[in-house]
Amino acid sequence: MKEKWQTNIQIKNKRATFDYELLETFTAGLVLTGTEIKSIRLGKASLVDTYCLVEKSELWLKNMYVAEYFYGTYNNHQARRDRKLLLTKRELKKLESTARNTGFTIIPTRLFINDKGLAKIVIAIAKGKKEYDKRESIRQRDDKREMDRAFKR
Repeated sequence: MKEKWQTNIQIKNKRATFDYELLETFTAGLVLTGTEIKSIRLGKASLVDTYCLVEKSELWLKNMYVAEYFYGTYNNHQARRDRKLLLTKRELKKLESTARNTGFTIIPTRLFINDKGLAKIVIAIAKGKKEYDKRESIRQRDDKREMDRAFKR
């Protein structure tokens, strides 16, 4: 009998859409150890202050927090170790060429568990927002919220 995986794990980087303008997104696999995937399935991970780097034609996820697994004994992992991301060569080349340009960066936006029970991460090519862009985003969000309230009445 097939085991049904809990697929409602959605860990988001809420700060990413506020600080950056997301241009293009990619879905990548993660290379994890046994205790890391167990902690992620429990929802004990965070994408705050996480970023991606291309080193030697490989994409690495830096500074992602995955809490140590409670039942993991001496096999437990380090909470903030570097994790390798799995993408196709074409996607890696595109990310590498874009990340070299000034003003662009690669940031993770969402971590989830797919239907097969594998951890996937959505990364985006992003460009930093200026202060006035952030204020405009807040203004648009507030206007949309007020319009929705007025529509519901």
